[in-house]
Amino acid sequence: MLQGNFFQGLGYLGEGFGLIRQPGLRLFVIIPLILNLLLFVVLFWAMAEGFAMLIGIVMGWLPDWQWLQALDWLFWLLYAVVILLVFAYGFVILANLIGSPFYGFLSEQTEKYLTGQEVSDEGGWMQILKDIPRALGREVQKILYYLPRALLLFIIGLIPVVNLVAAVLWFAFNSWMMSLQYVDYPADNHRVSFGALRRRLAARRLSAMGFGIPVALLAMVPVVNLFVVPAAVCGATAFWIREPDPTAIARR
Repeated sequence: MLQGNFFQGLGYLGEGFGLIRQPGLRLFVIIPLILNLLLFVVLFWAMAEGFAMLIGIVMGWLPDWQWLQALDWLFWLLYAVVILLVFAYGFVILANLIGSPFYGFLSEQTEKYLTGQEVSDEGGWMQILKDIPRALGREVQKILYYLPRALLLFIIGLIPVVNLVAAVLWFAFNSWMMSLQYVDYPADNHRVSFGALRRRLAARRLSAMGFGIPVALLAMVPVVNLFVVPAAVCGATAFWIREPDPTAIARR
């Protein structure tokens, strides 16, 4: 049985956009934002160059059936959506690799702002530098979780007719990954393992998908996606604070 509140989950990203404007949090938004802007320009150019090549290869594989060739426009549309979804999460992966130490500290400061309590006795720029190895290791864990599942969906997307559902599956998976990606920051601050986080979100799947869907949608919008990343970190921290942990209740 699915648990959680889908509509409550939808509200966390909006709350995150409000939080990134708070004076005490802005500094940890501006620095990775500049880095993300440079990354976005390079990644967008690379994806635009590769898109036409990929479509040409895939369309060349299709049988020369009249009815199938008549659906040429539909395949272009479906592959465009899939490529856009790949770009969206690809951008998020790289952006988080670059900004992960900042985002971990941004999540910590957001939790302090919302609860009035310190997450850790340590802090400041030295703590950010010390956390770089652990933060990068955590990002690698998420990439290793993502890649085999993404590869399976990519293969499905190459199968004619079956690929009609590929875009829907990609979007659902990306929404789940967006939730997992950003709630991981407060989870890591509390030294909760990645496996325990997955179980916790699975137990609140409706809330998790409610949070992940708008993040996935806005991550596909150029320029807006630059601001989505820090807003999602703050929104995910609010999610962590307010969503009950059914796995902890079950352990009692």
